Amino acid sequence: MAGAADDIAGSIIAKWSDAFAKLDADALSALYSRHALFFGSNPTLYRGRDGVKAYFAGLPGWRSQSVRFSDVSAEAAGAEVVNMAGTANFVVDDATLTVKLTWVILCEDGDWKIVSHHVSSREPLIDHVR
Repeated sequence: MAGAADDIAGSIIAKWSDAFAKLDADALSALYSRHALFFGSNPTLYRGRDGVKAYFAGLPGWRSQSVRFSDVSAEAAGAEVVNMAGTANFVVDDATLTVKLTWVILCEDGDWKIVSHHVSSREPLIDHVR
């Protein structure tokens, strides 16, 4: 299912990127499971589609925004579960923010939905040199 996992993740990424470019909180939240757990760019844990919608609706009103995903890896973790990790490069107005992003995507009611969303710093938080 490696190719299928890549296709599933790629489809979600395309829809997510398009909705983010419009900062469409309804379209973004529709990509998430009703059981979603969401850690975005602040310390609050958002739950379910309503929580995801609240997160995106609360973002600043930028003049423009876009996102480009890179270094994406997707793996099937079961018949109806895909684990995805990558780098998200956000451009908002004239600023760029690059983060690591992980999603767990599952088949819910016949459609693929993000059930877990986690963003973390791209910069090391702990030096692992021994």
